[in-house]
Amino acid sequence: MATHRKARTALLSASGPRAAVGITTAALATVTLLSETANATPPPQPSIAEVKAKVDSLMHQAEVATEKYNGTKEQVDQQNVKVNKLLEQVAQKTQTLNDARRQLGLYAAAQYRSGGDETTTRYMLSGSPEDLVDQLHLTDVLAQRQKAAVDSFRVEQAAATQQRIEAAKSLASLTAQQAKLKTAKQDVQTKLSQAQHLLNSLTAQEKARLAALAAKQEEEARRKAAALVAKQKAAAEAAAKAAAAKKSTSTTTTTPPSTPANSSVADQAIAFARKQIGKPYVWGATGPDSFDCSGLTQAAYKAAGITLPRTTWDQVNVGTRVSETNLQPGDLIFFYSDISHVGMYIGNGEMIHAPHTGTVVKIAPITEMPFYGAVRPY
Repeated sequence: MATHRKARTALLSASGPRAAVGITTAALATVTLLSETANATPPPQPSIAEVKAKVDSLMHQAEVATEKYNGTKEQVDQQNVKVNKLLEQVAQKTQTLNDARRQLGLYAAAQYRSGGDETTTRYMLSGSPEDLVDQLHLTDVLAQRQKAAVDSFRVEQAAATQQRIEAAKSLASLTAQQAKLKTAKQDVQTKLSQAQHLLNSLTAQEKARLAALAAKQEEEARRKAAALVAKQKAAAEAAAKAAAAKKSTSTTTTTPPSTPANSSVADQAIAFARKQIGKPYVWGATGPDSFDCSGLTQAAYKAAGITLPRTTWDQVNVGTRVSETNLQPGDLIFFYSDISHVGMYIGNGEMIHAPHTGTVVKIAPITEMPFYGAVRPY
């Protein structure tokens, strides 16, 4: 103990009072920090409902990004066709220009061999006035041909230059669109990776609770769908009564059709969609082995002879807008305020759709997502 006291005294005397204060302050700070670390509580973990809401939000964001990707890819494909067509035209114009240049060269070579304008010499040496007239006529014809060749060369040269300018602009536009496509693709992949990382962080018990919550929400959606169907039936009955009343007071004998026009088109589209049930959702896919939401509806109506645009944002503007209570099988239903998802109504409050990554084409209640609008595309 004496030795320790001597050493401490020597240290204080060597370092001075200020050093001693500094050592004491540092020691207290260290003790305080260790105490706070020991007493700190870990941040609260999100509930299963919060996890599901976050995953659903990321999946929704991924679907929005997918539709952006689809639209950009369609533009890239169209621009690629345009560029190839312009490059083919450039090649054709170049060939025509080369032909005109060759013809011009032949005339220049012939004029060089003949020594230029020989009008005076021909006049002096011609055997008769008739020969002179013939020679002058031939000279005039050749001169006209030379002028036509020069004019043709100039026209073809200007056309070829313009074609090259247009092709260069189209190539630049294509390059810019390809860069946008790459960005859109990365955006989709980022959102999906974040969702998957969140799901992978769950324990087996938490995943089971998540599945139970999803099932509960689906059951709630089915109850809402049943209520919607009842509302649809009531609206249909009211419309039928109104039509009957109007008929009884009208002098005409025409009866309103009981089925929508071109219902066979809707039947064909639905039949196609049913055959795809169980196939995986793959973003950007249009079949035949996998689909995203708008790729499925596009392919279904293509099988029925109707061409739909590629994205949900364009499909919503096709055909006739219908209300939720007047839905008929074959109608396309769009969801969310950003119109990022679409399904095909099959009746009884249900639709066929391709939900999101990790799922398959399936039948689901139309009430499981917020309704935006519906269209009848035939």
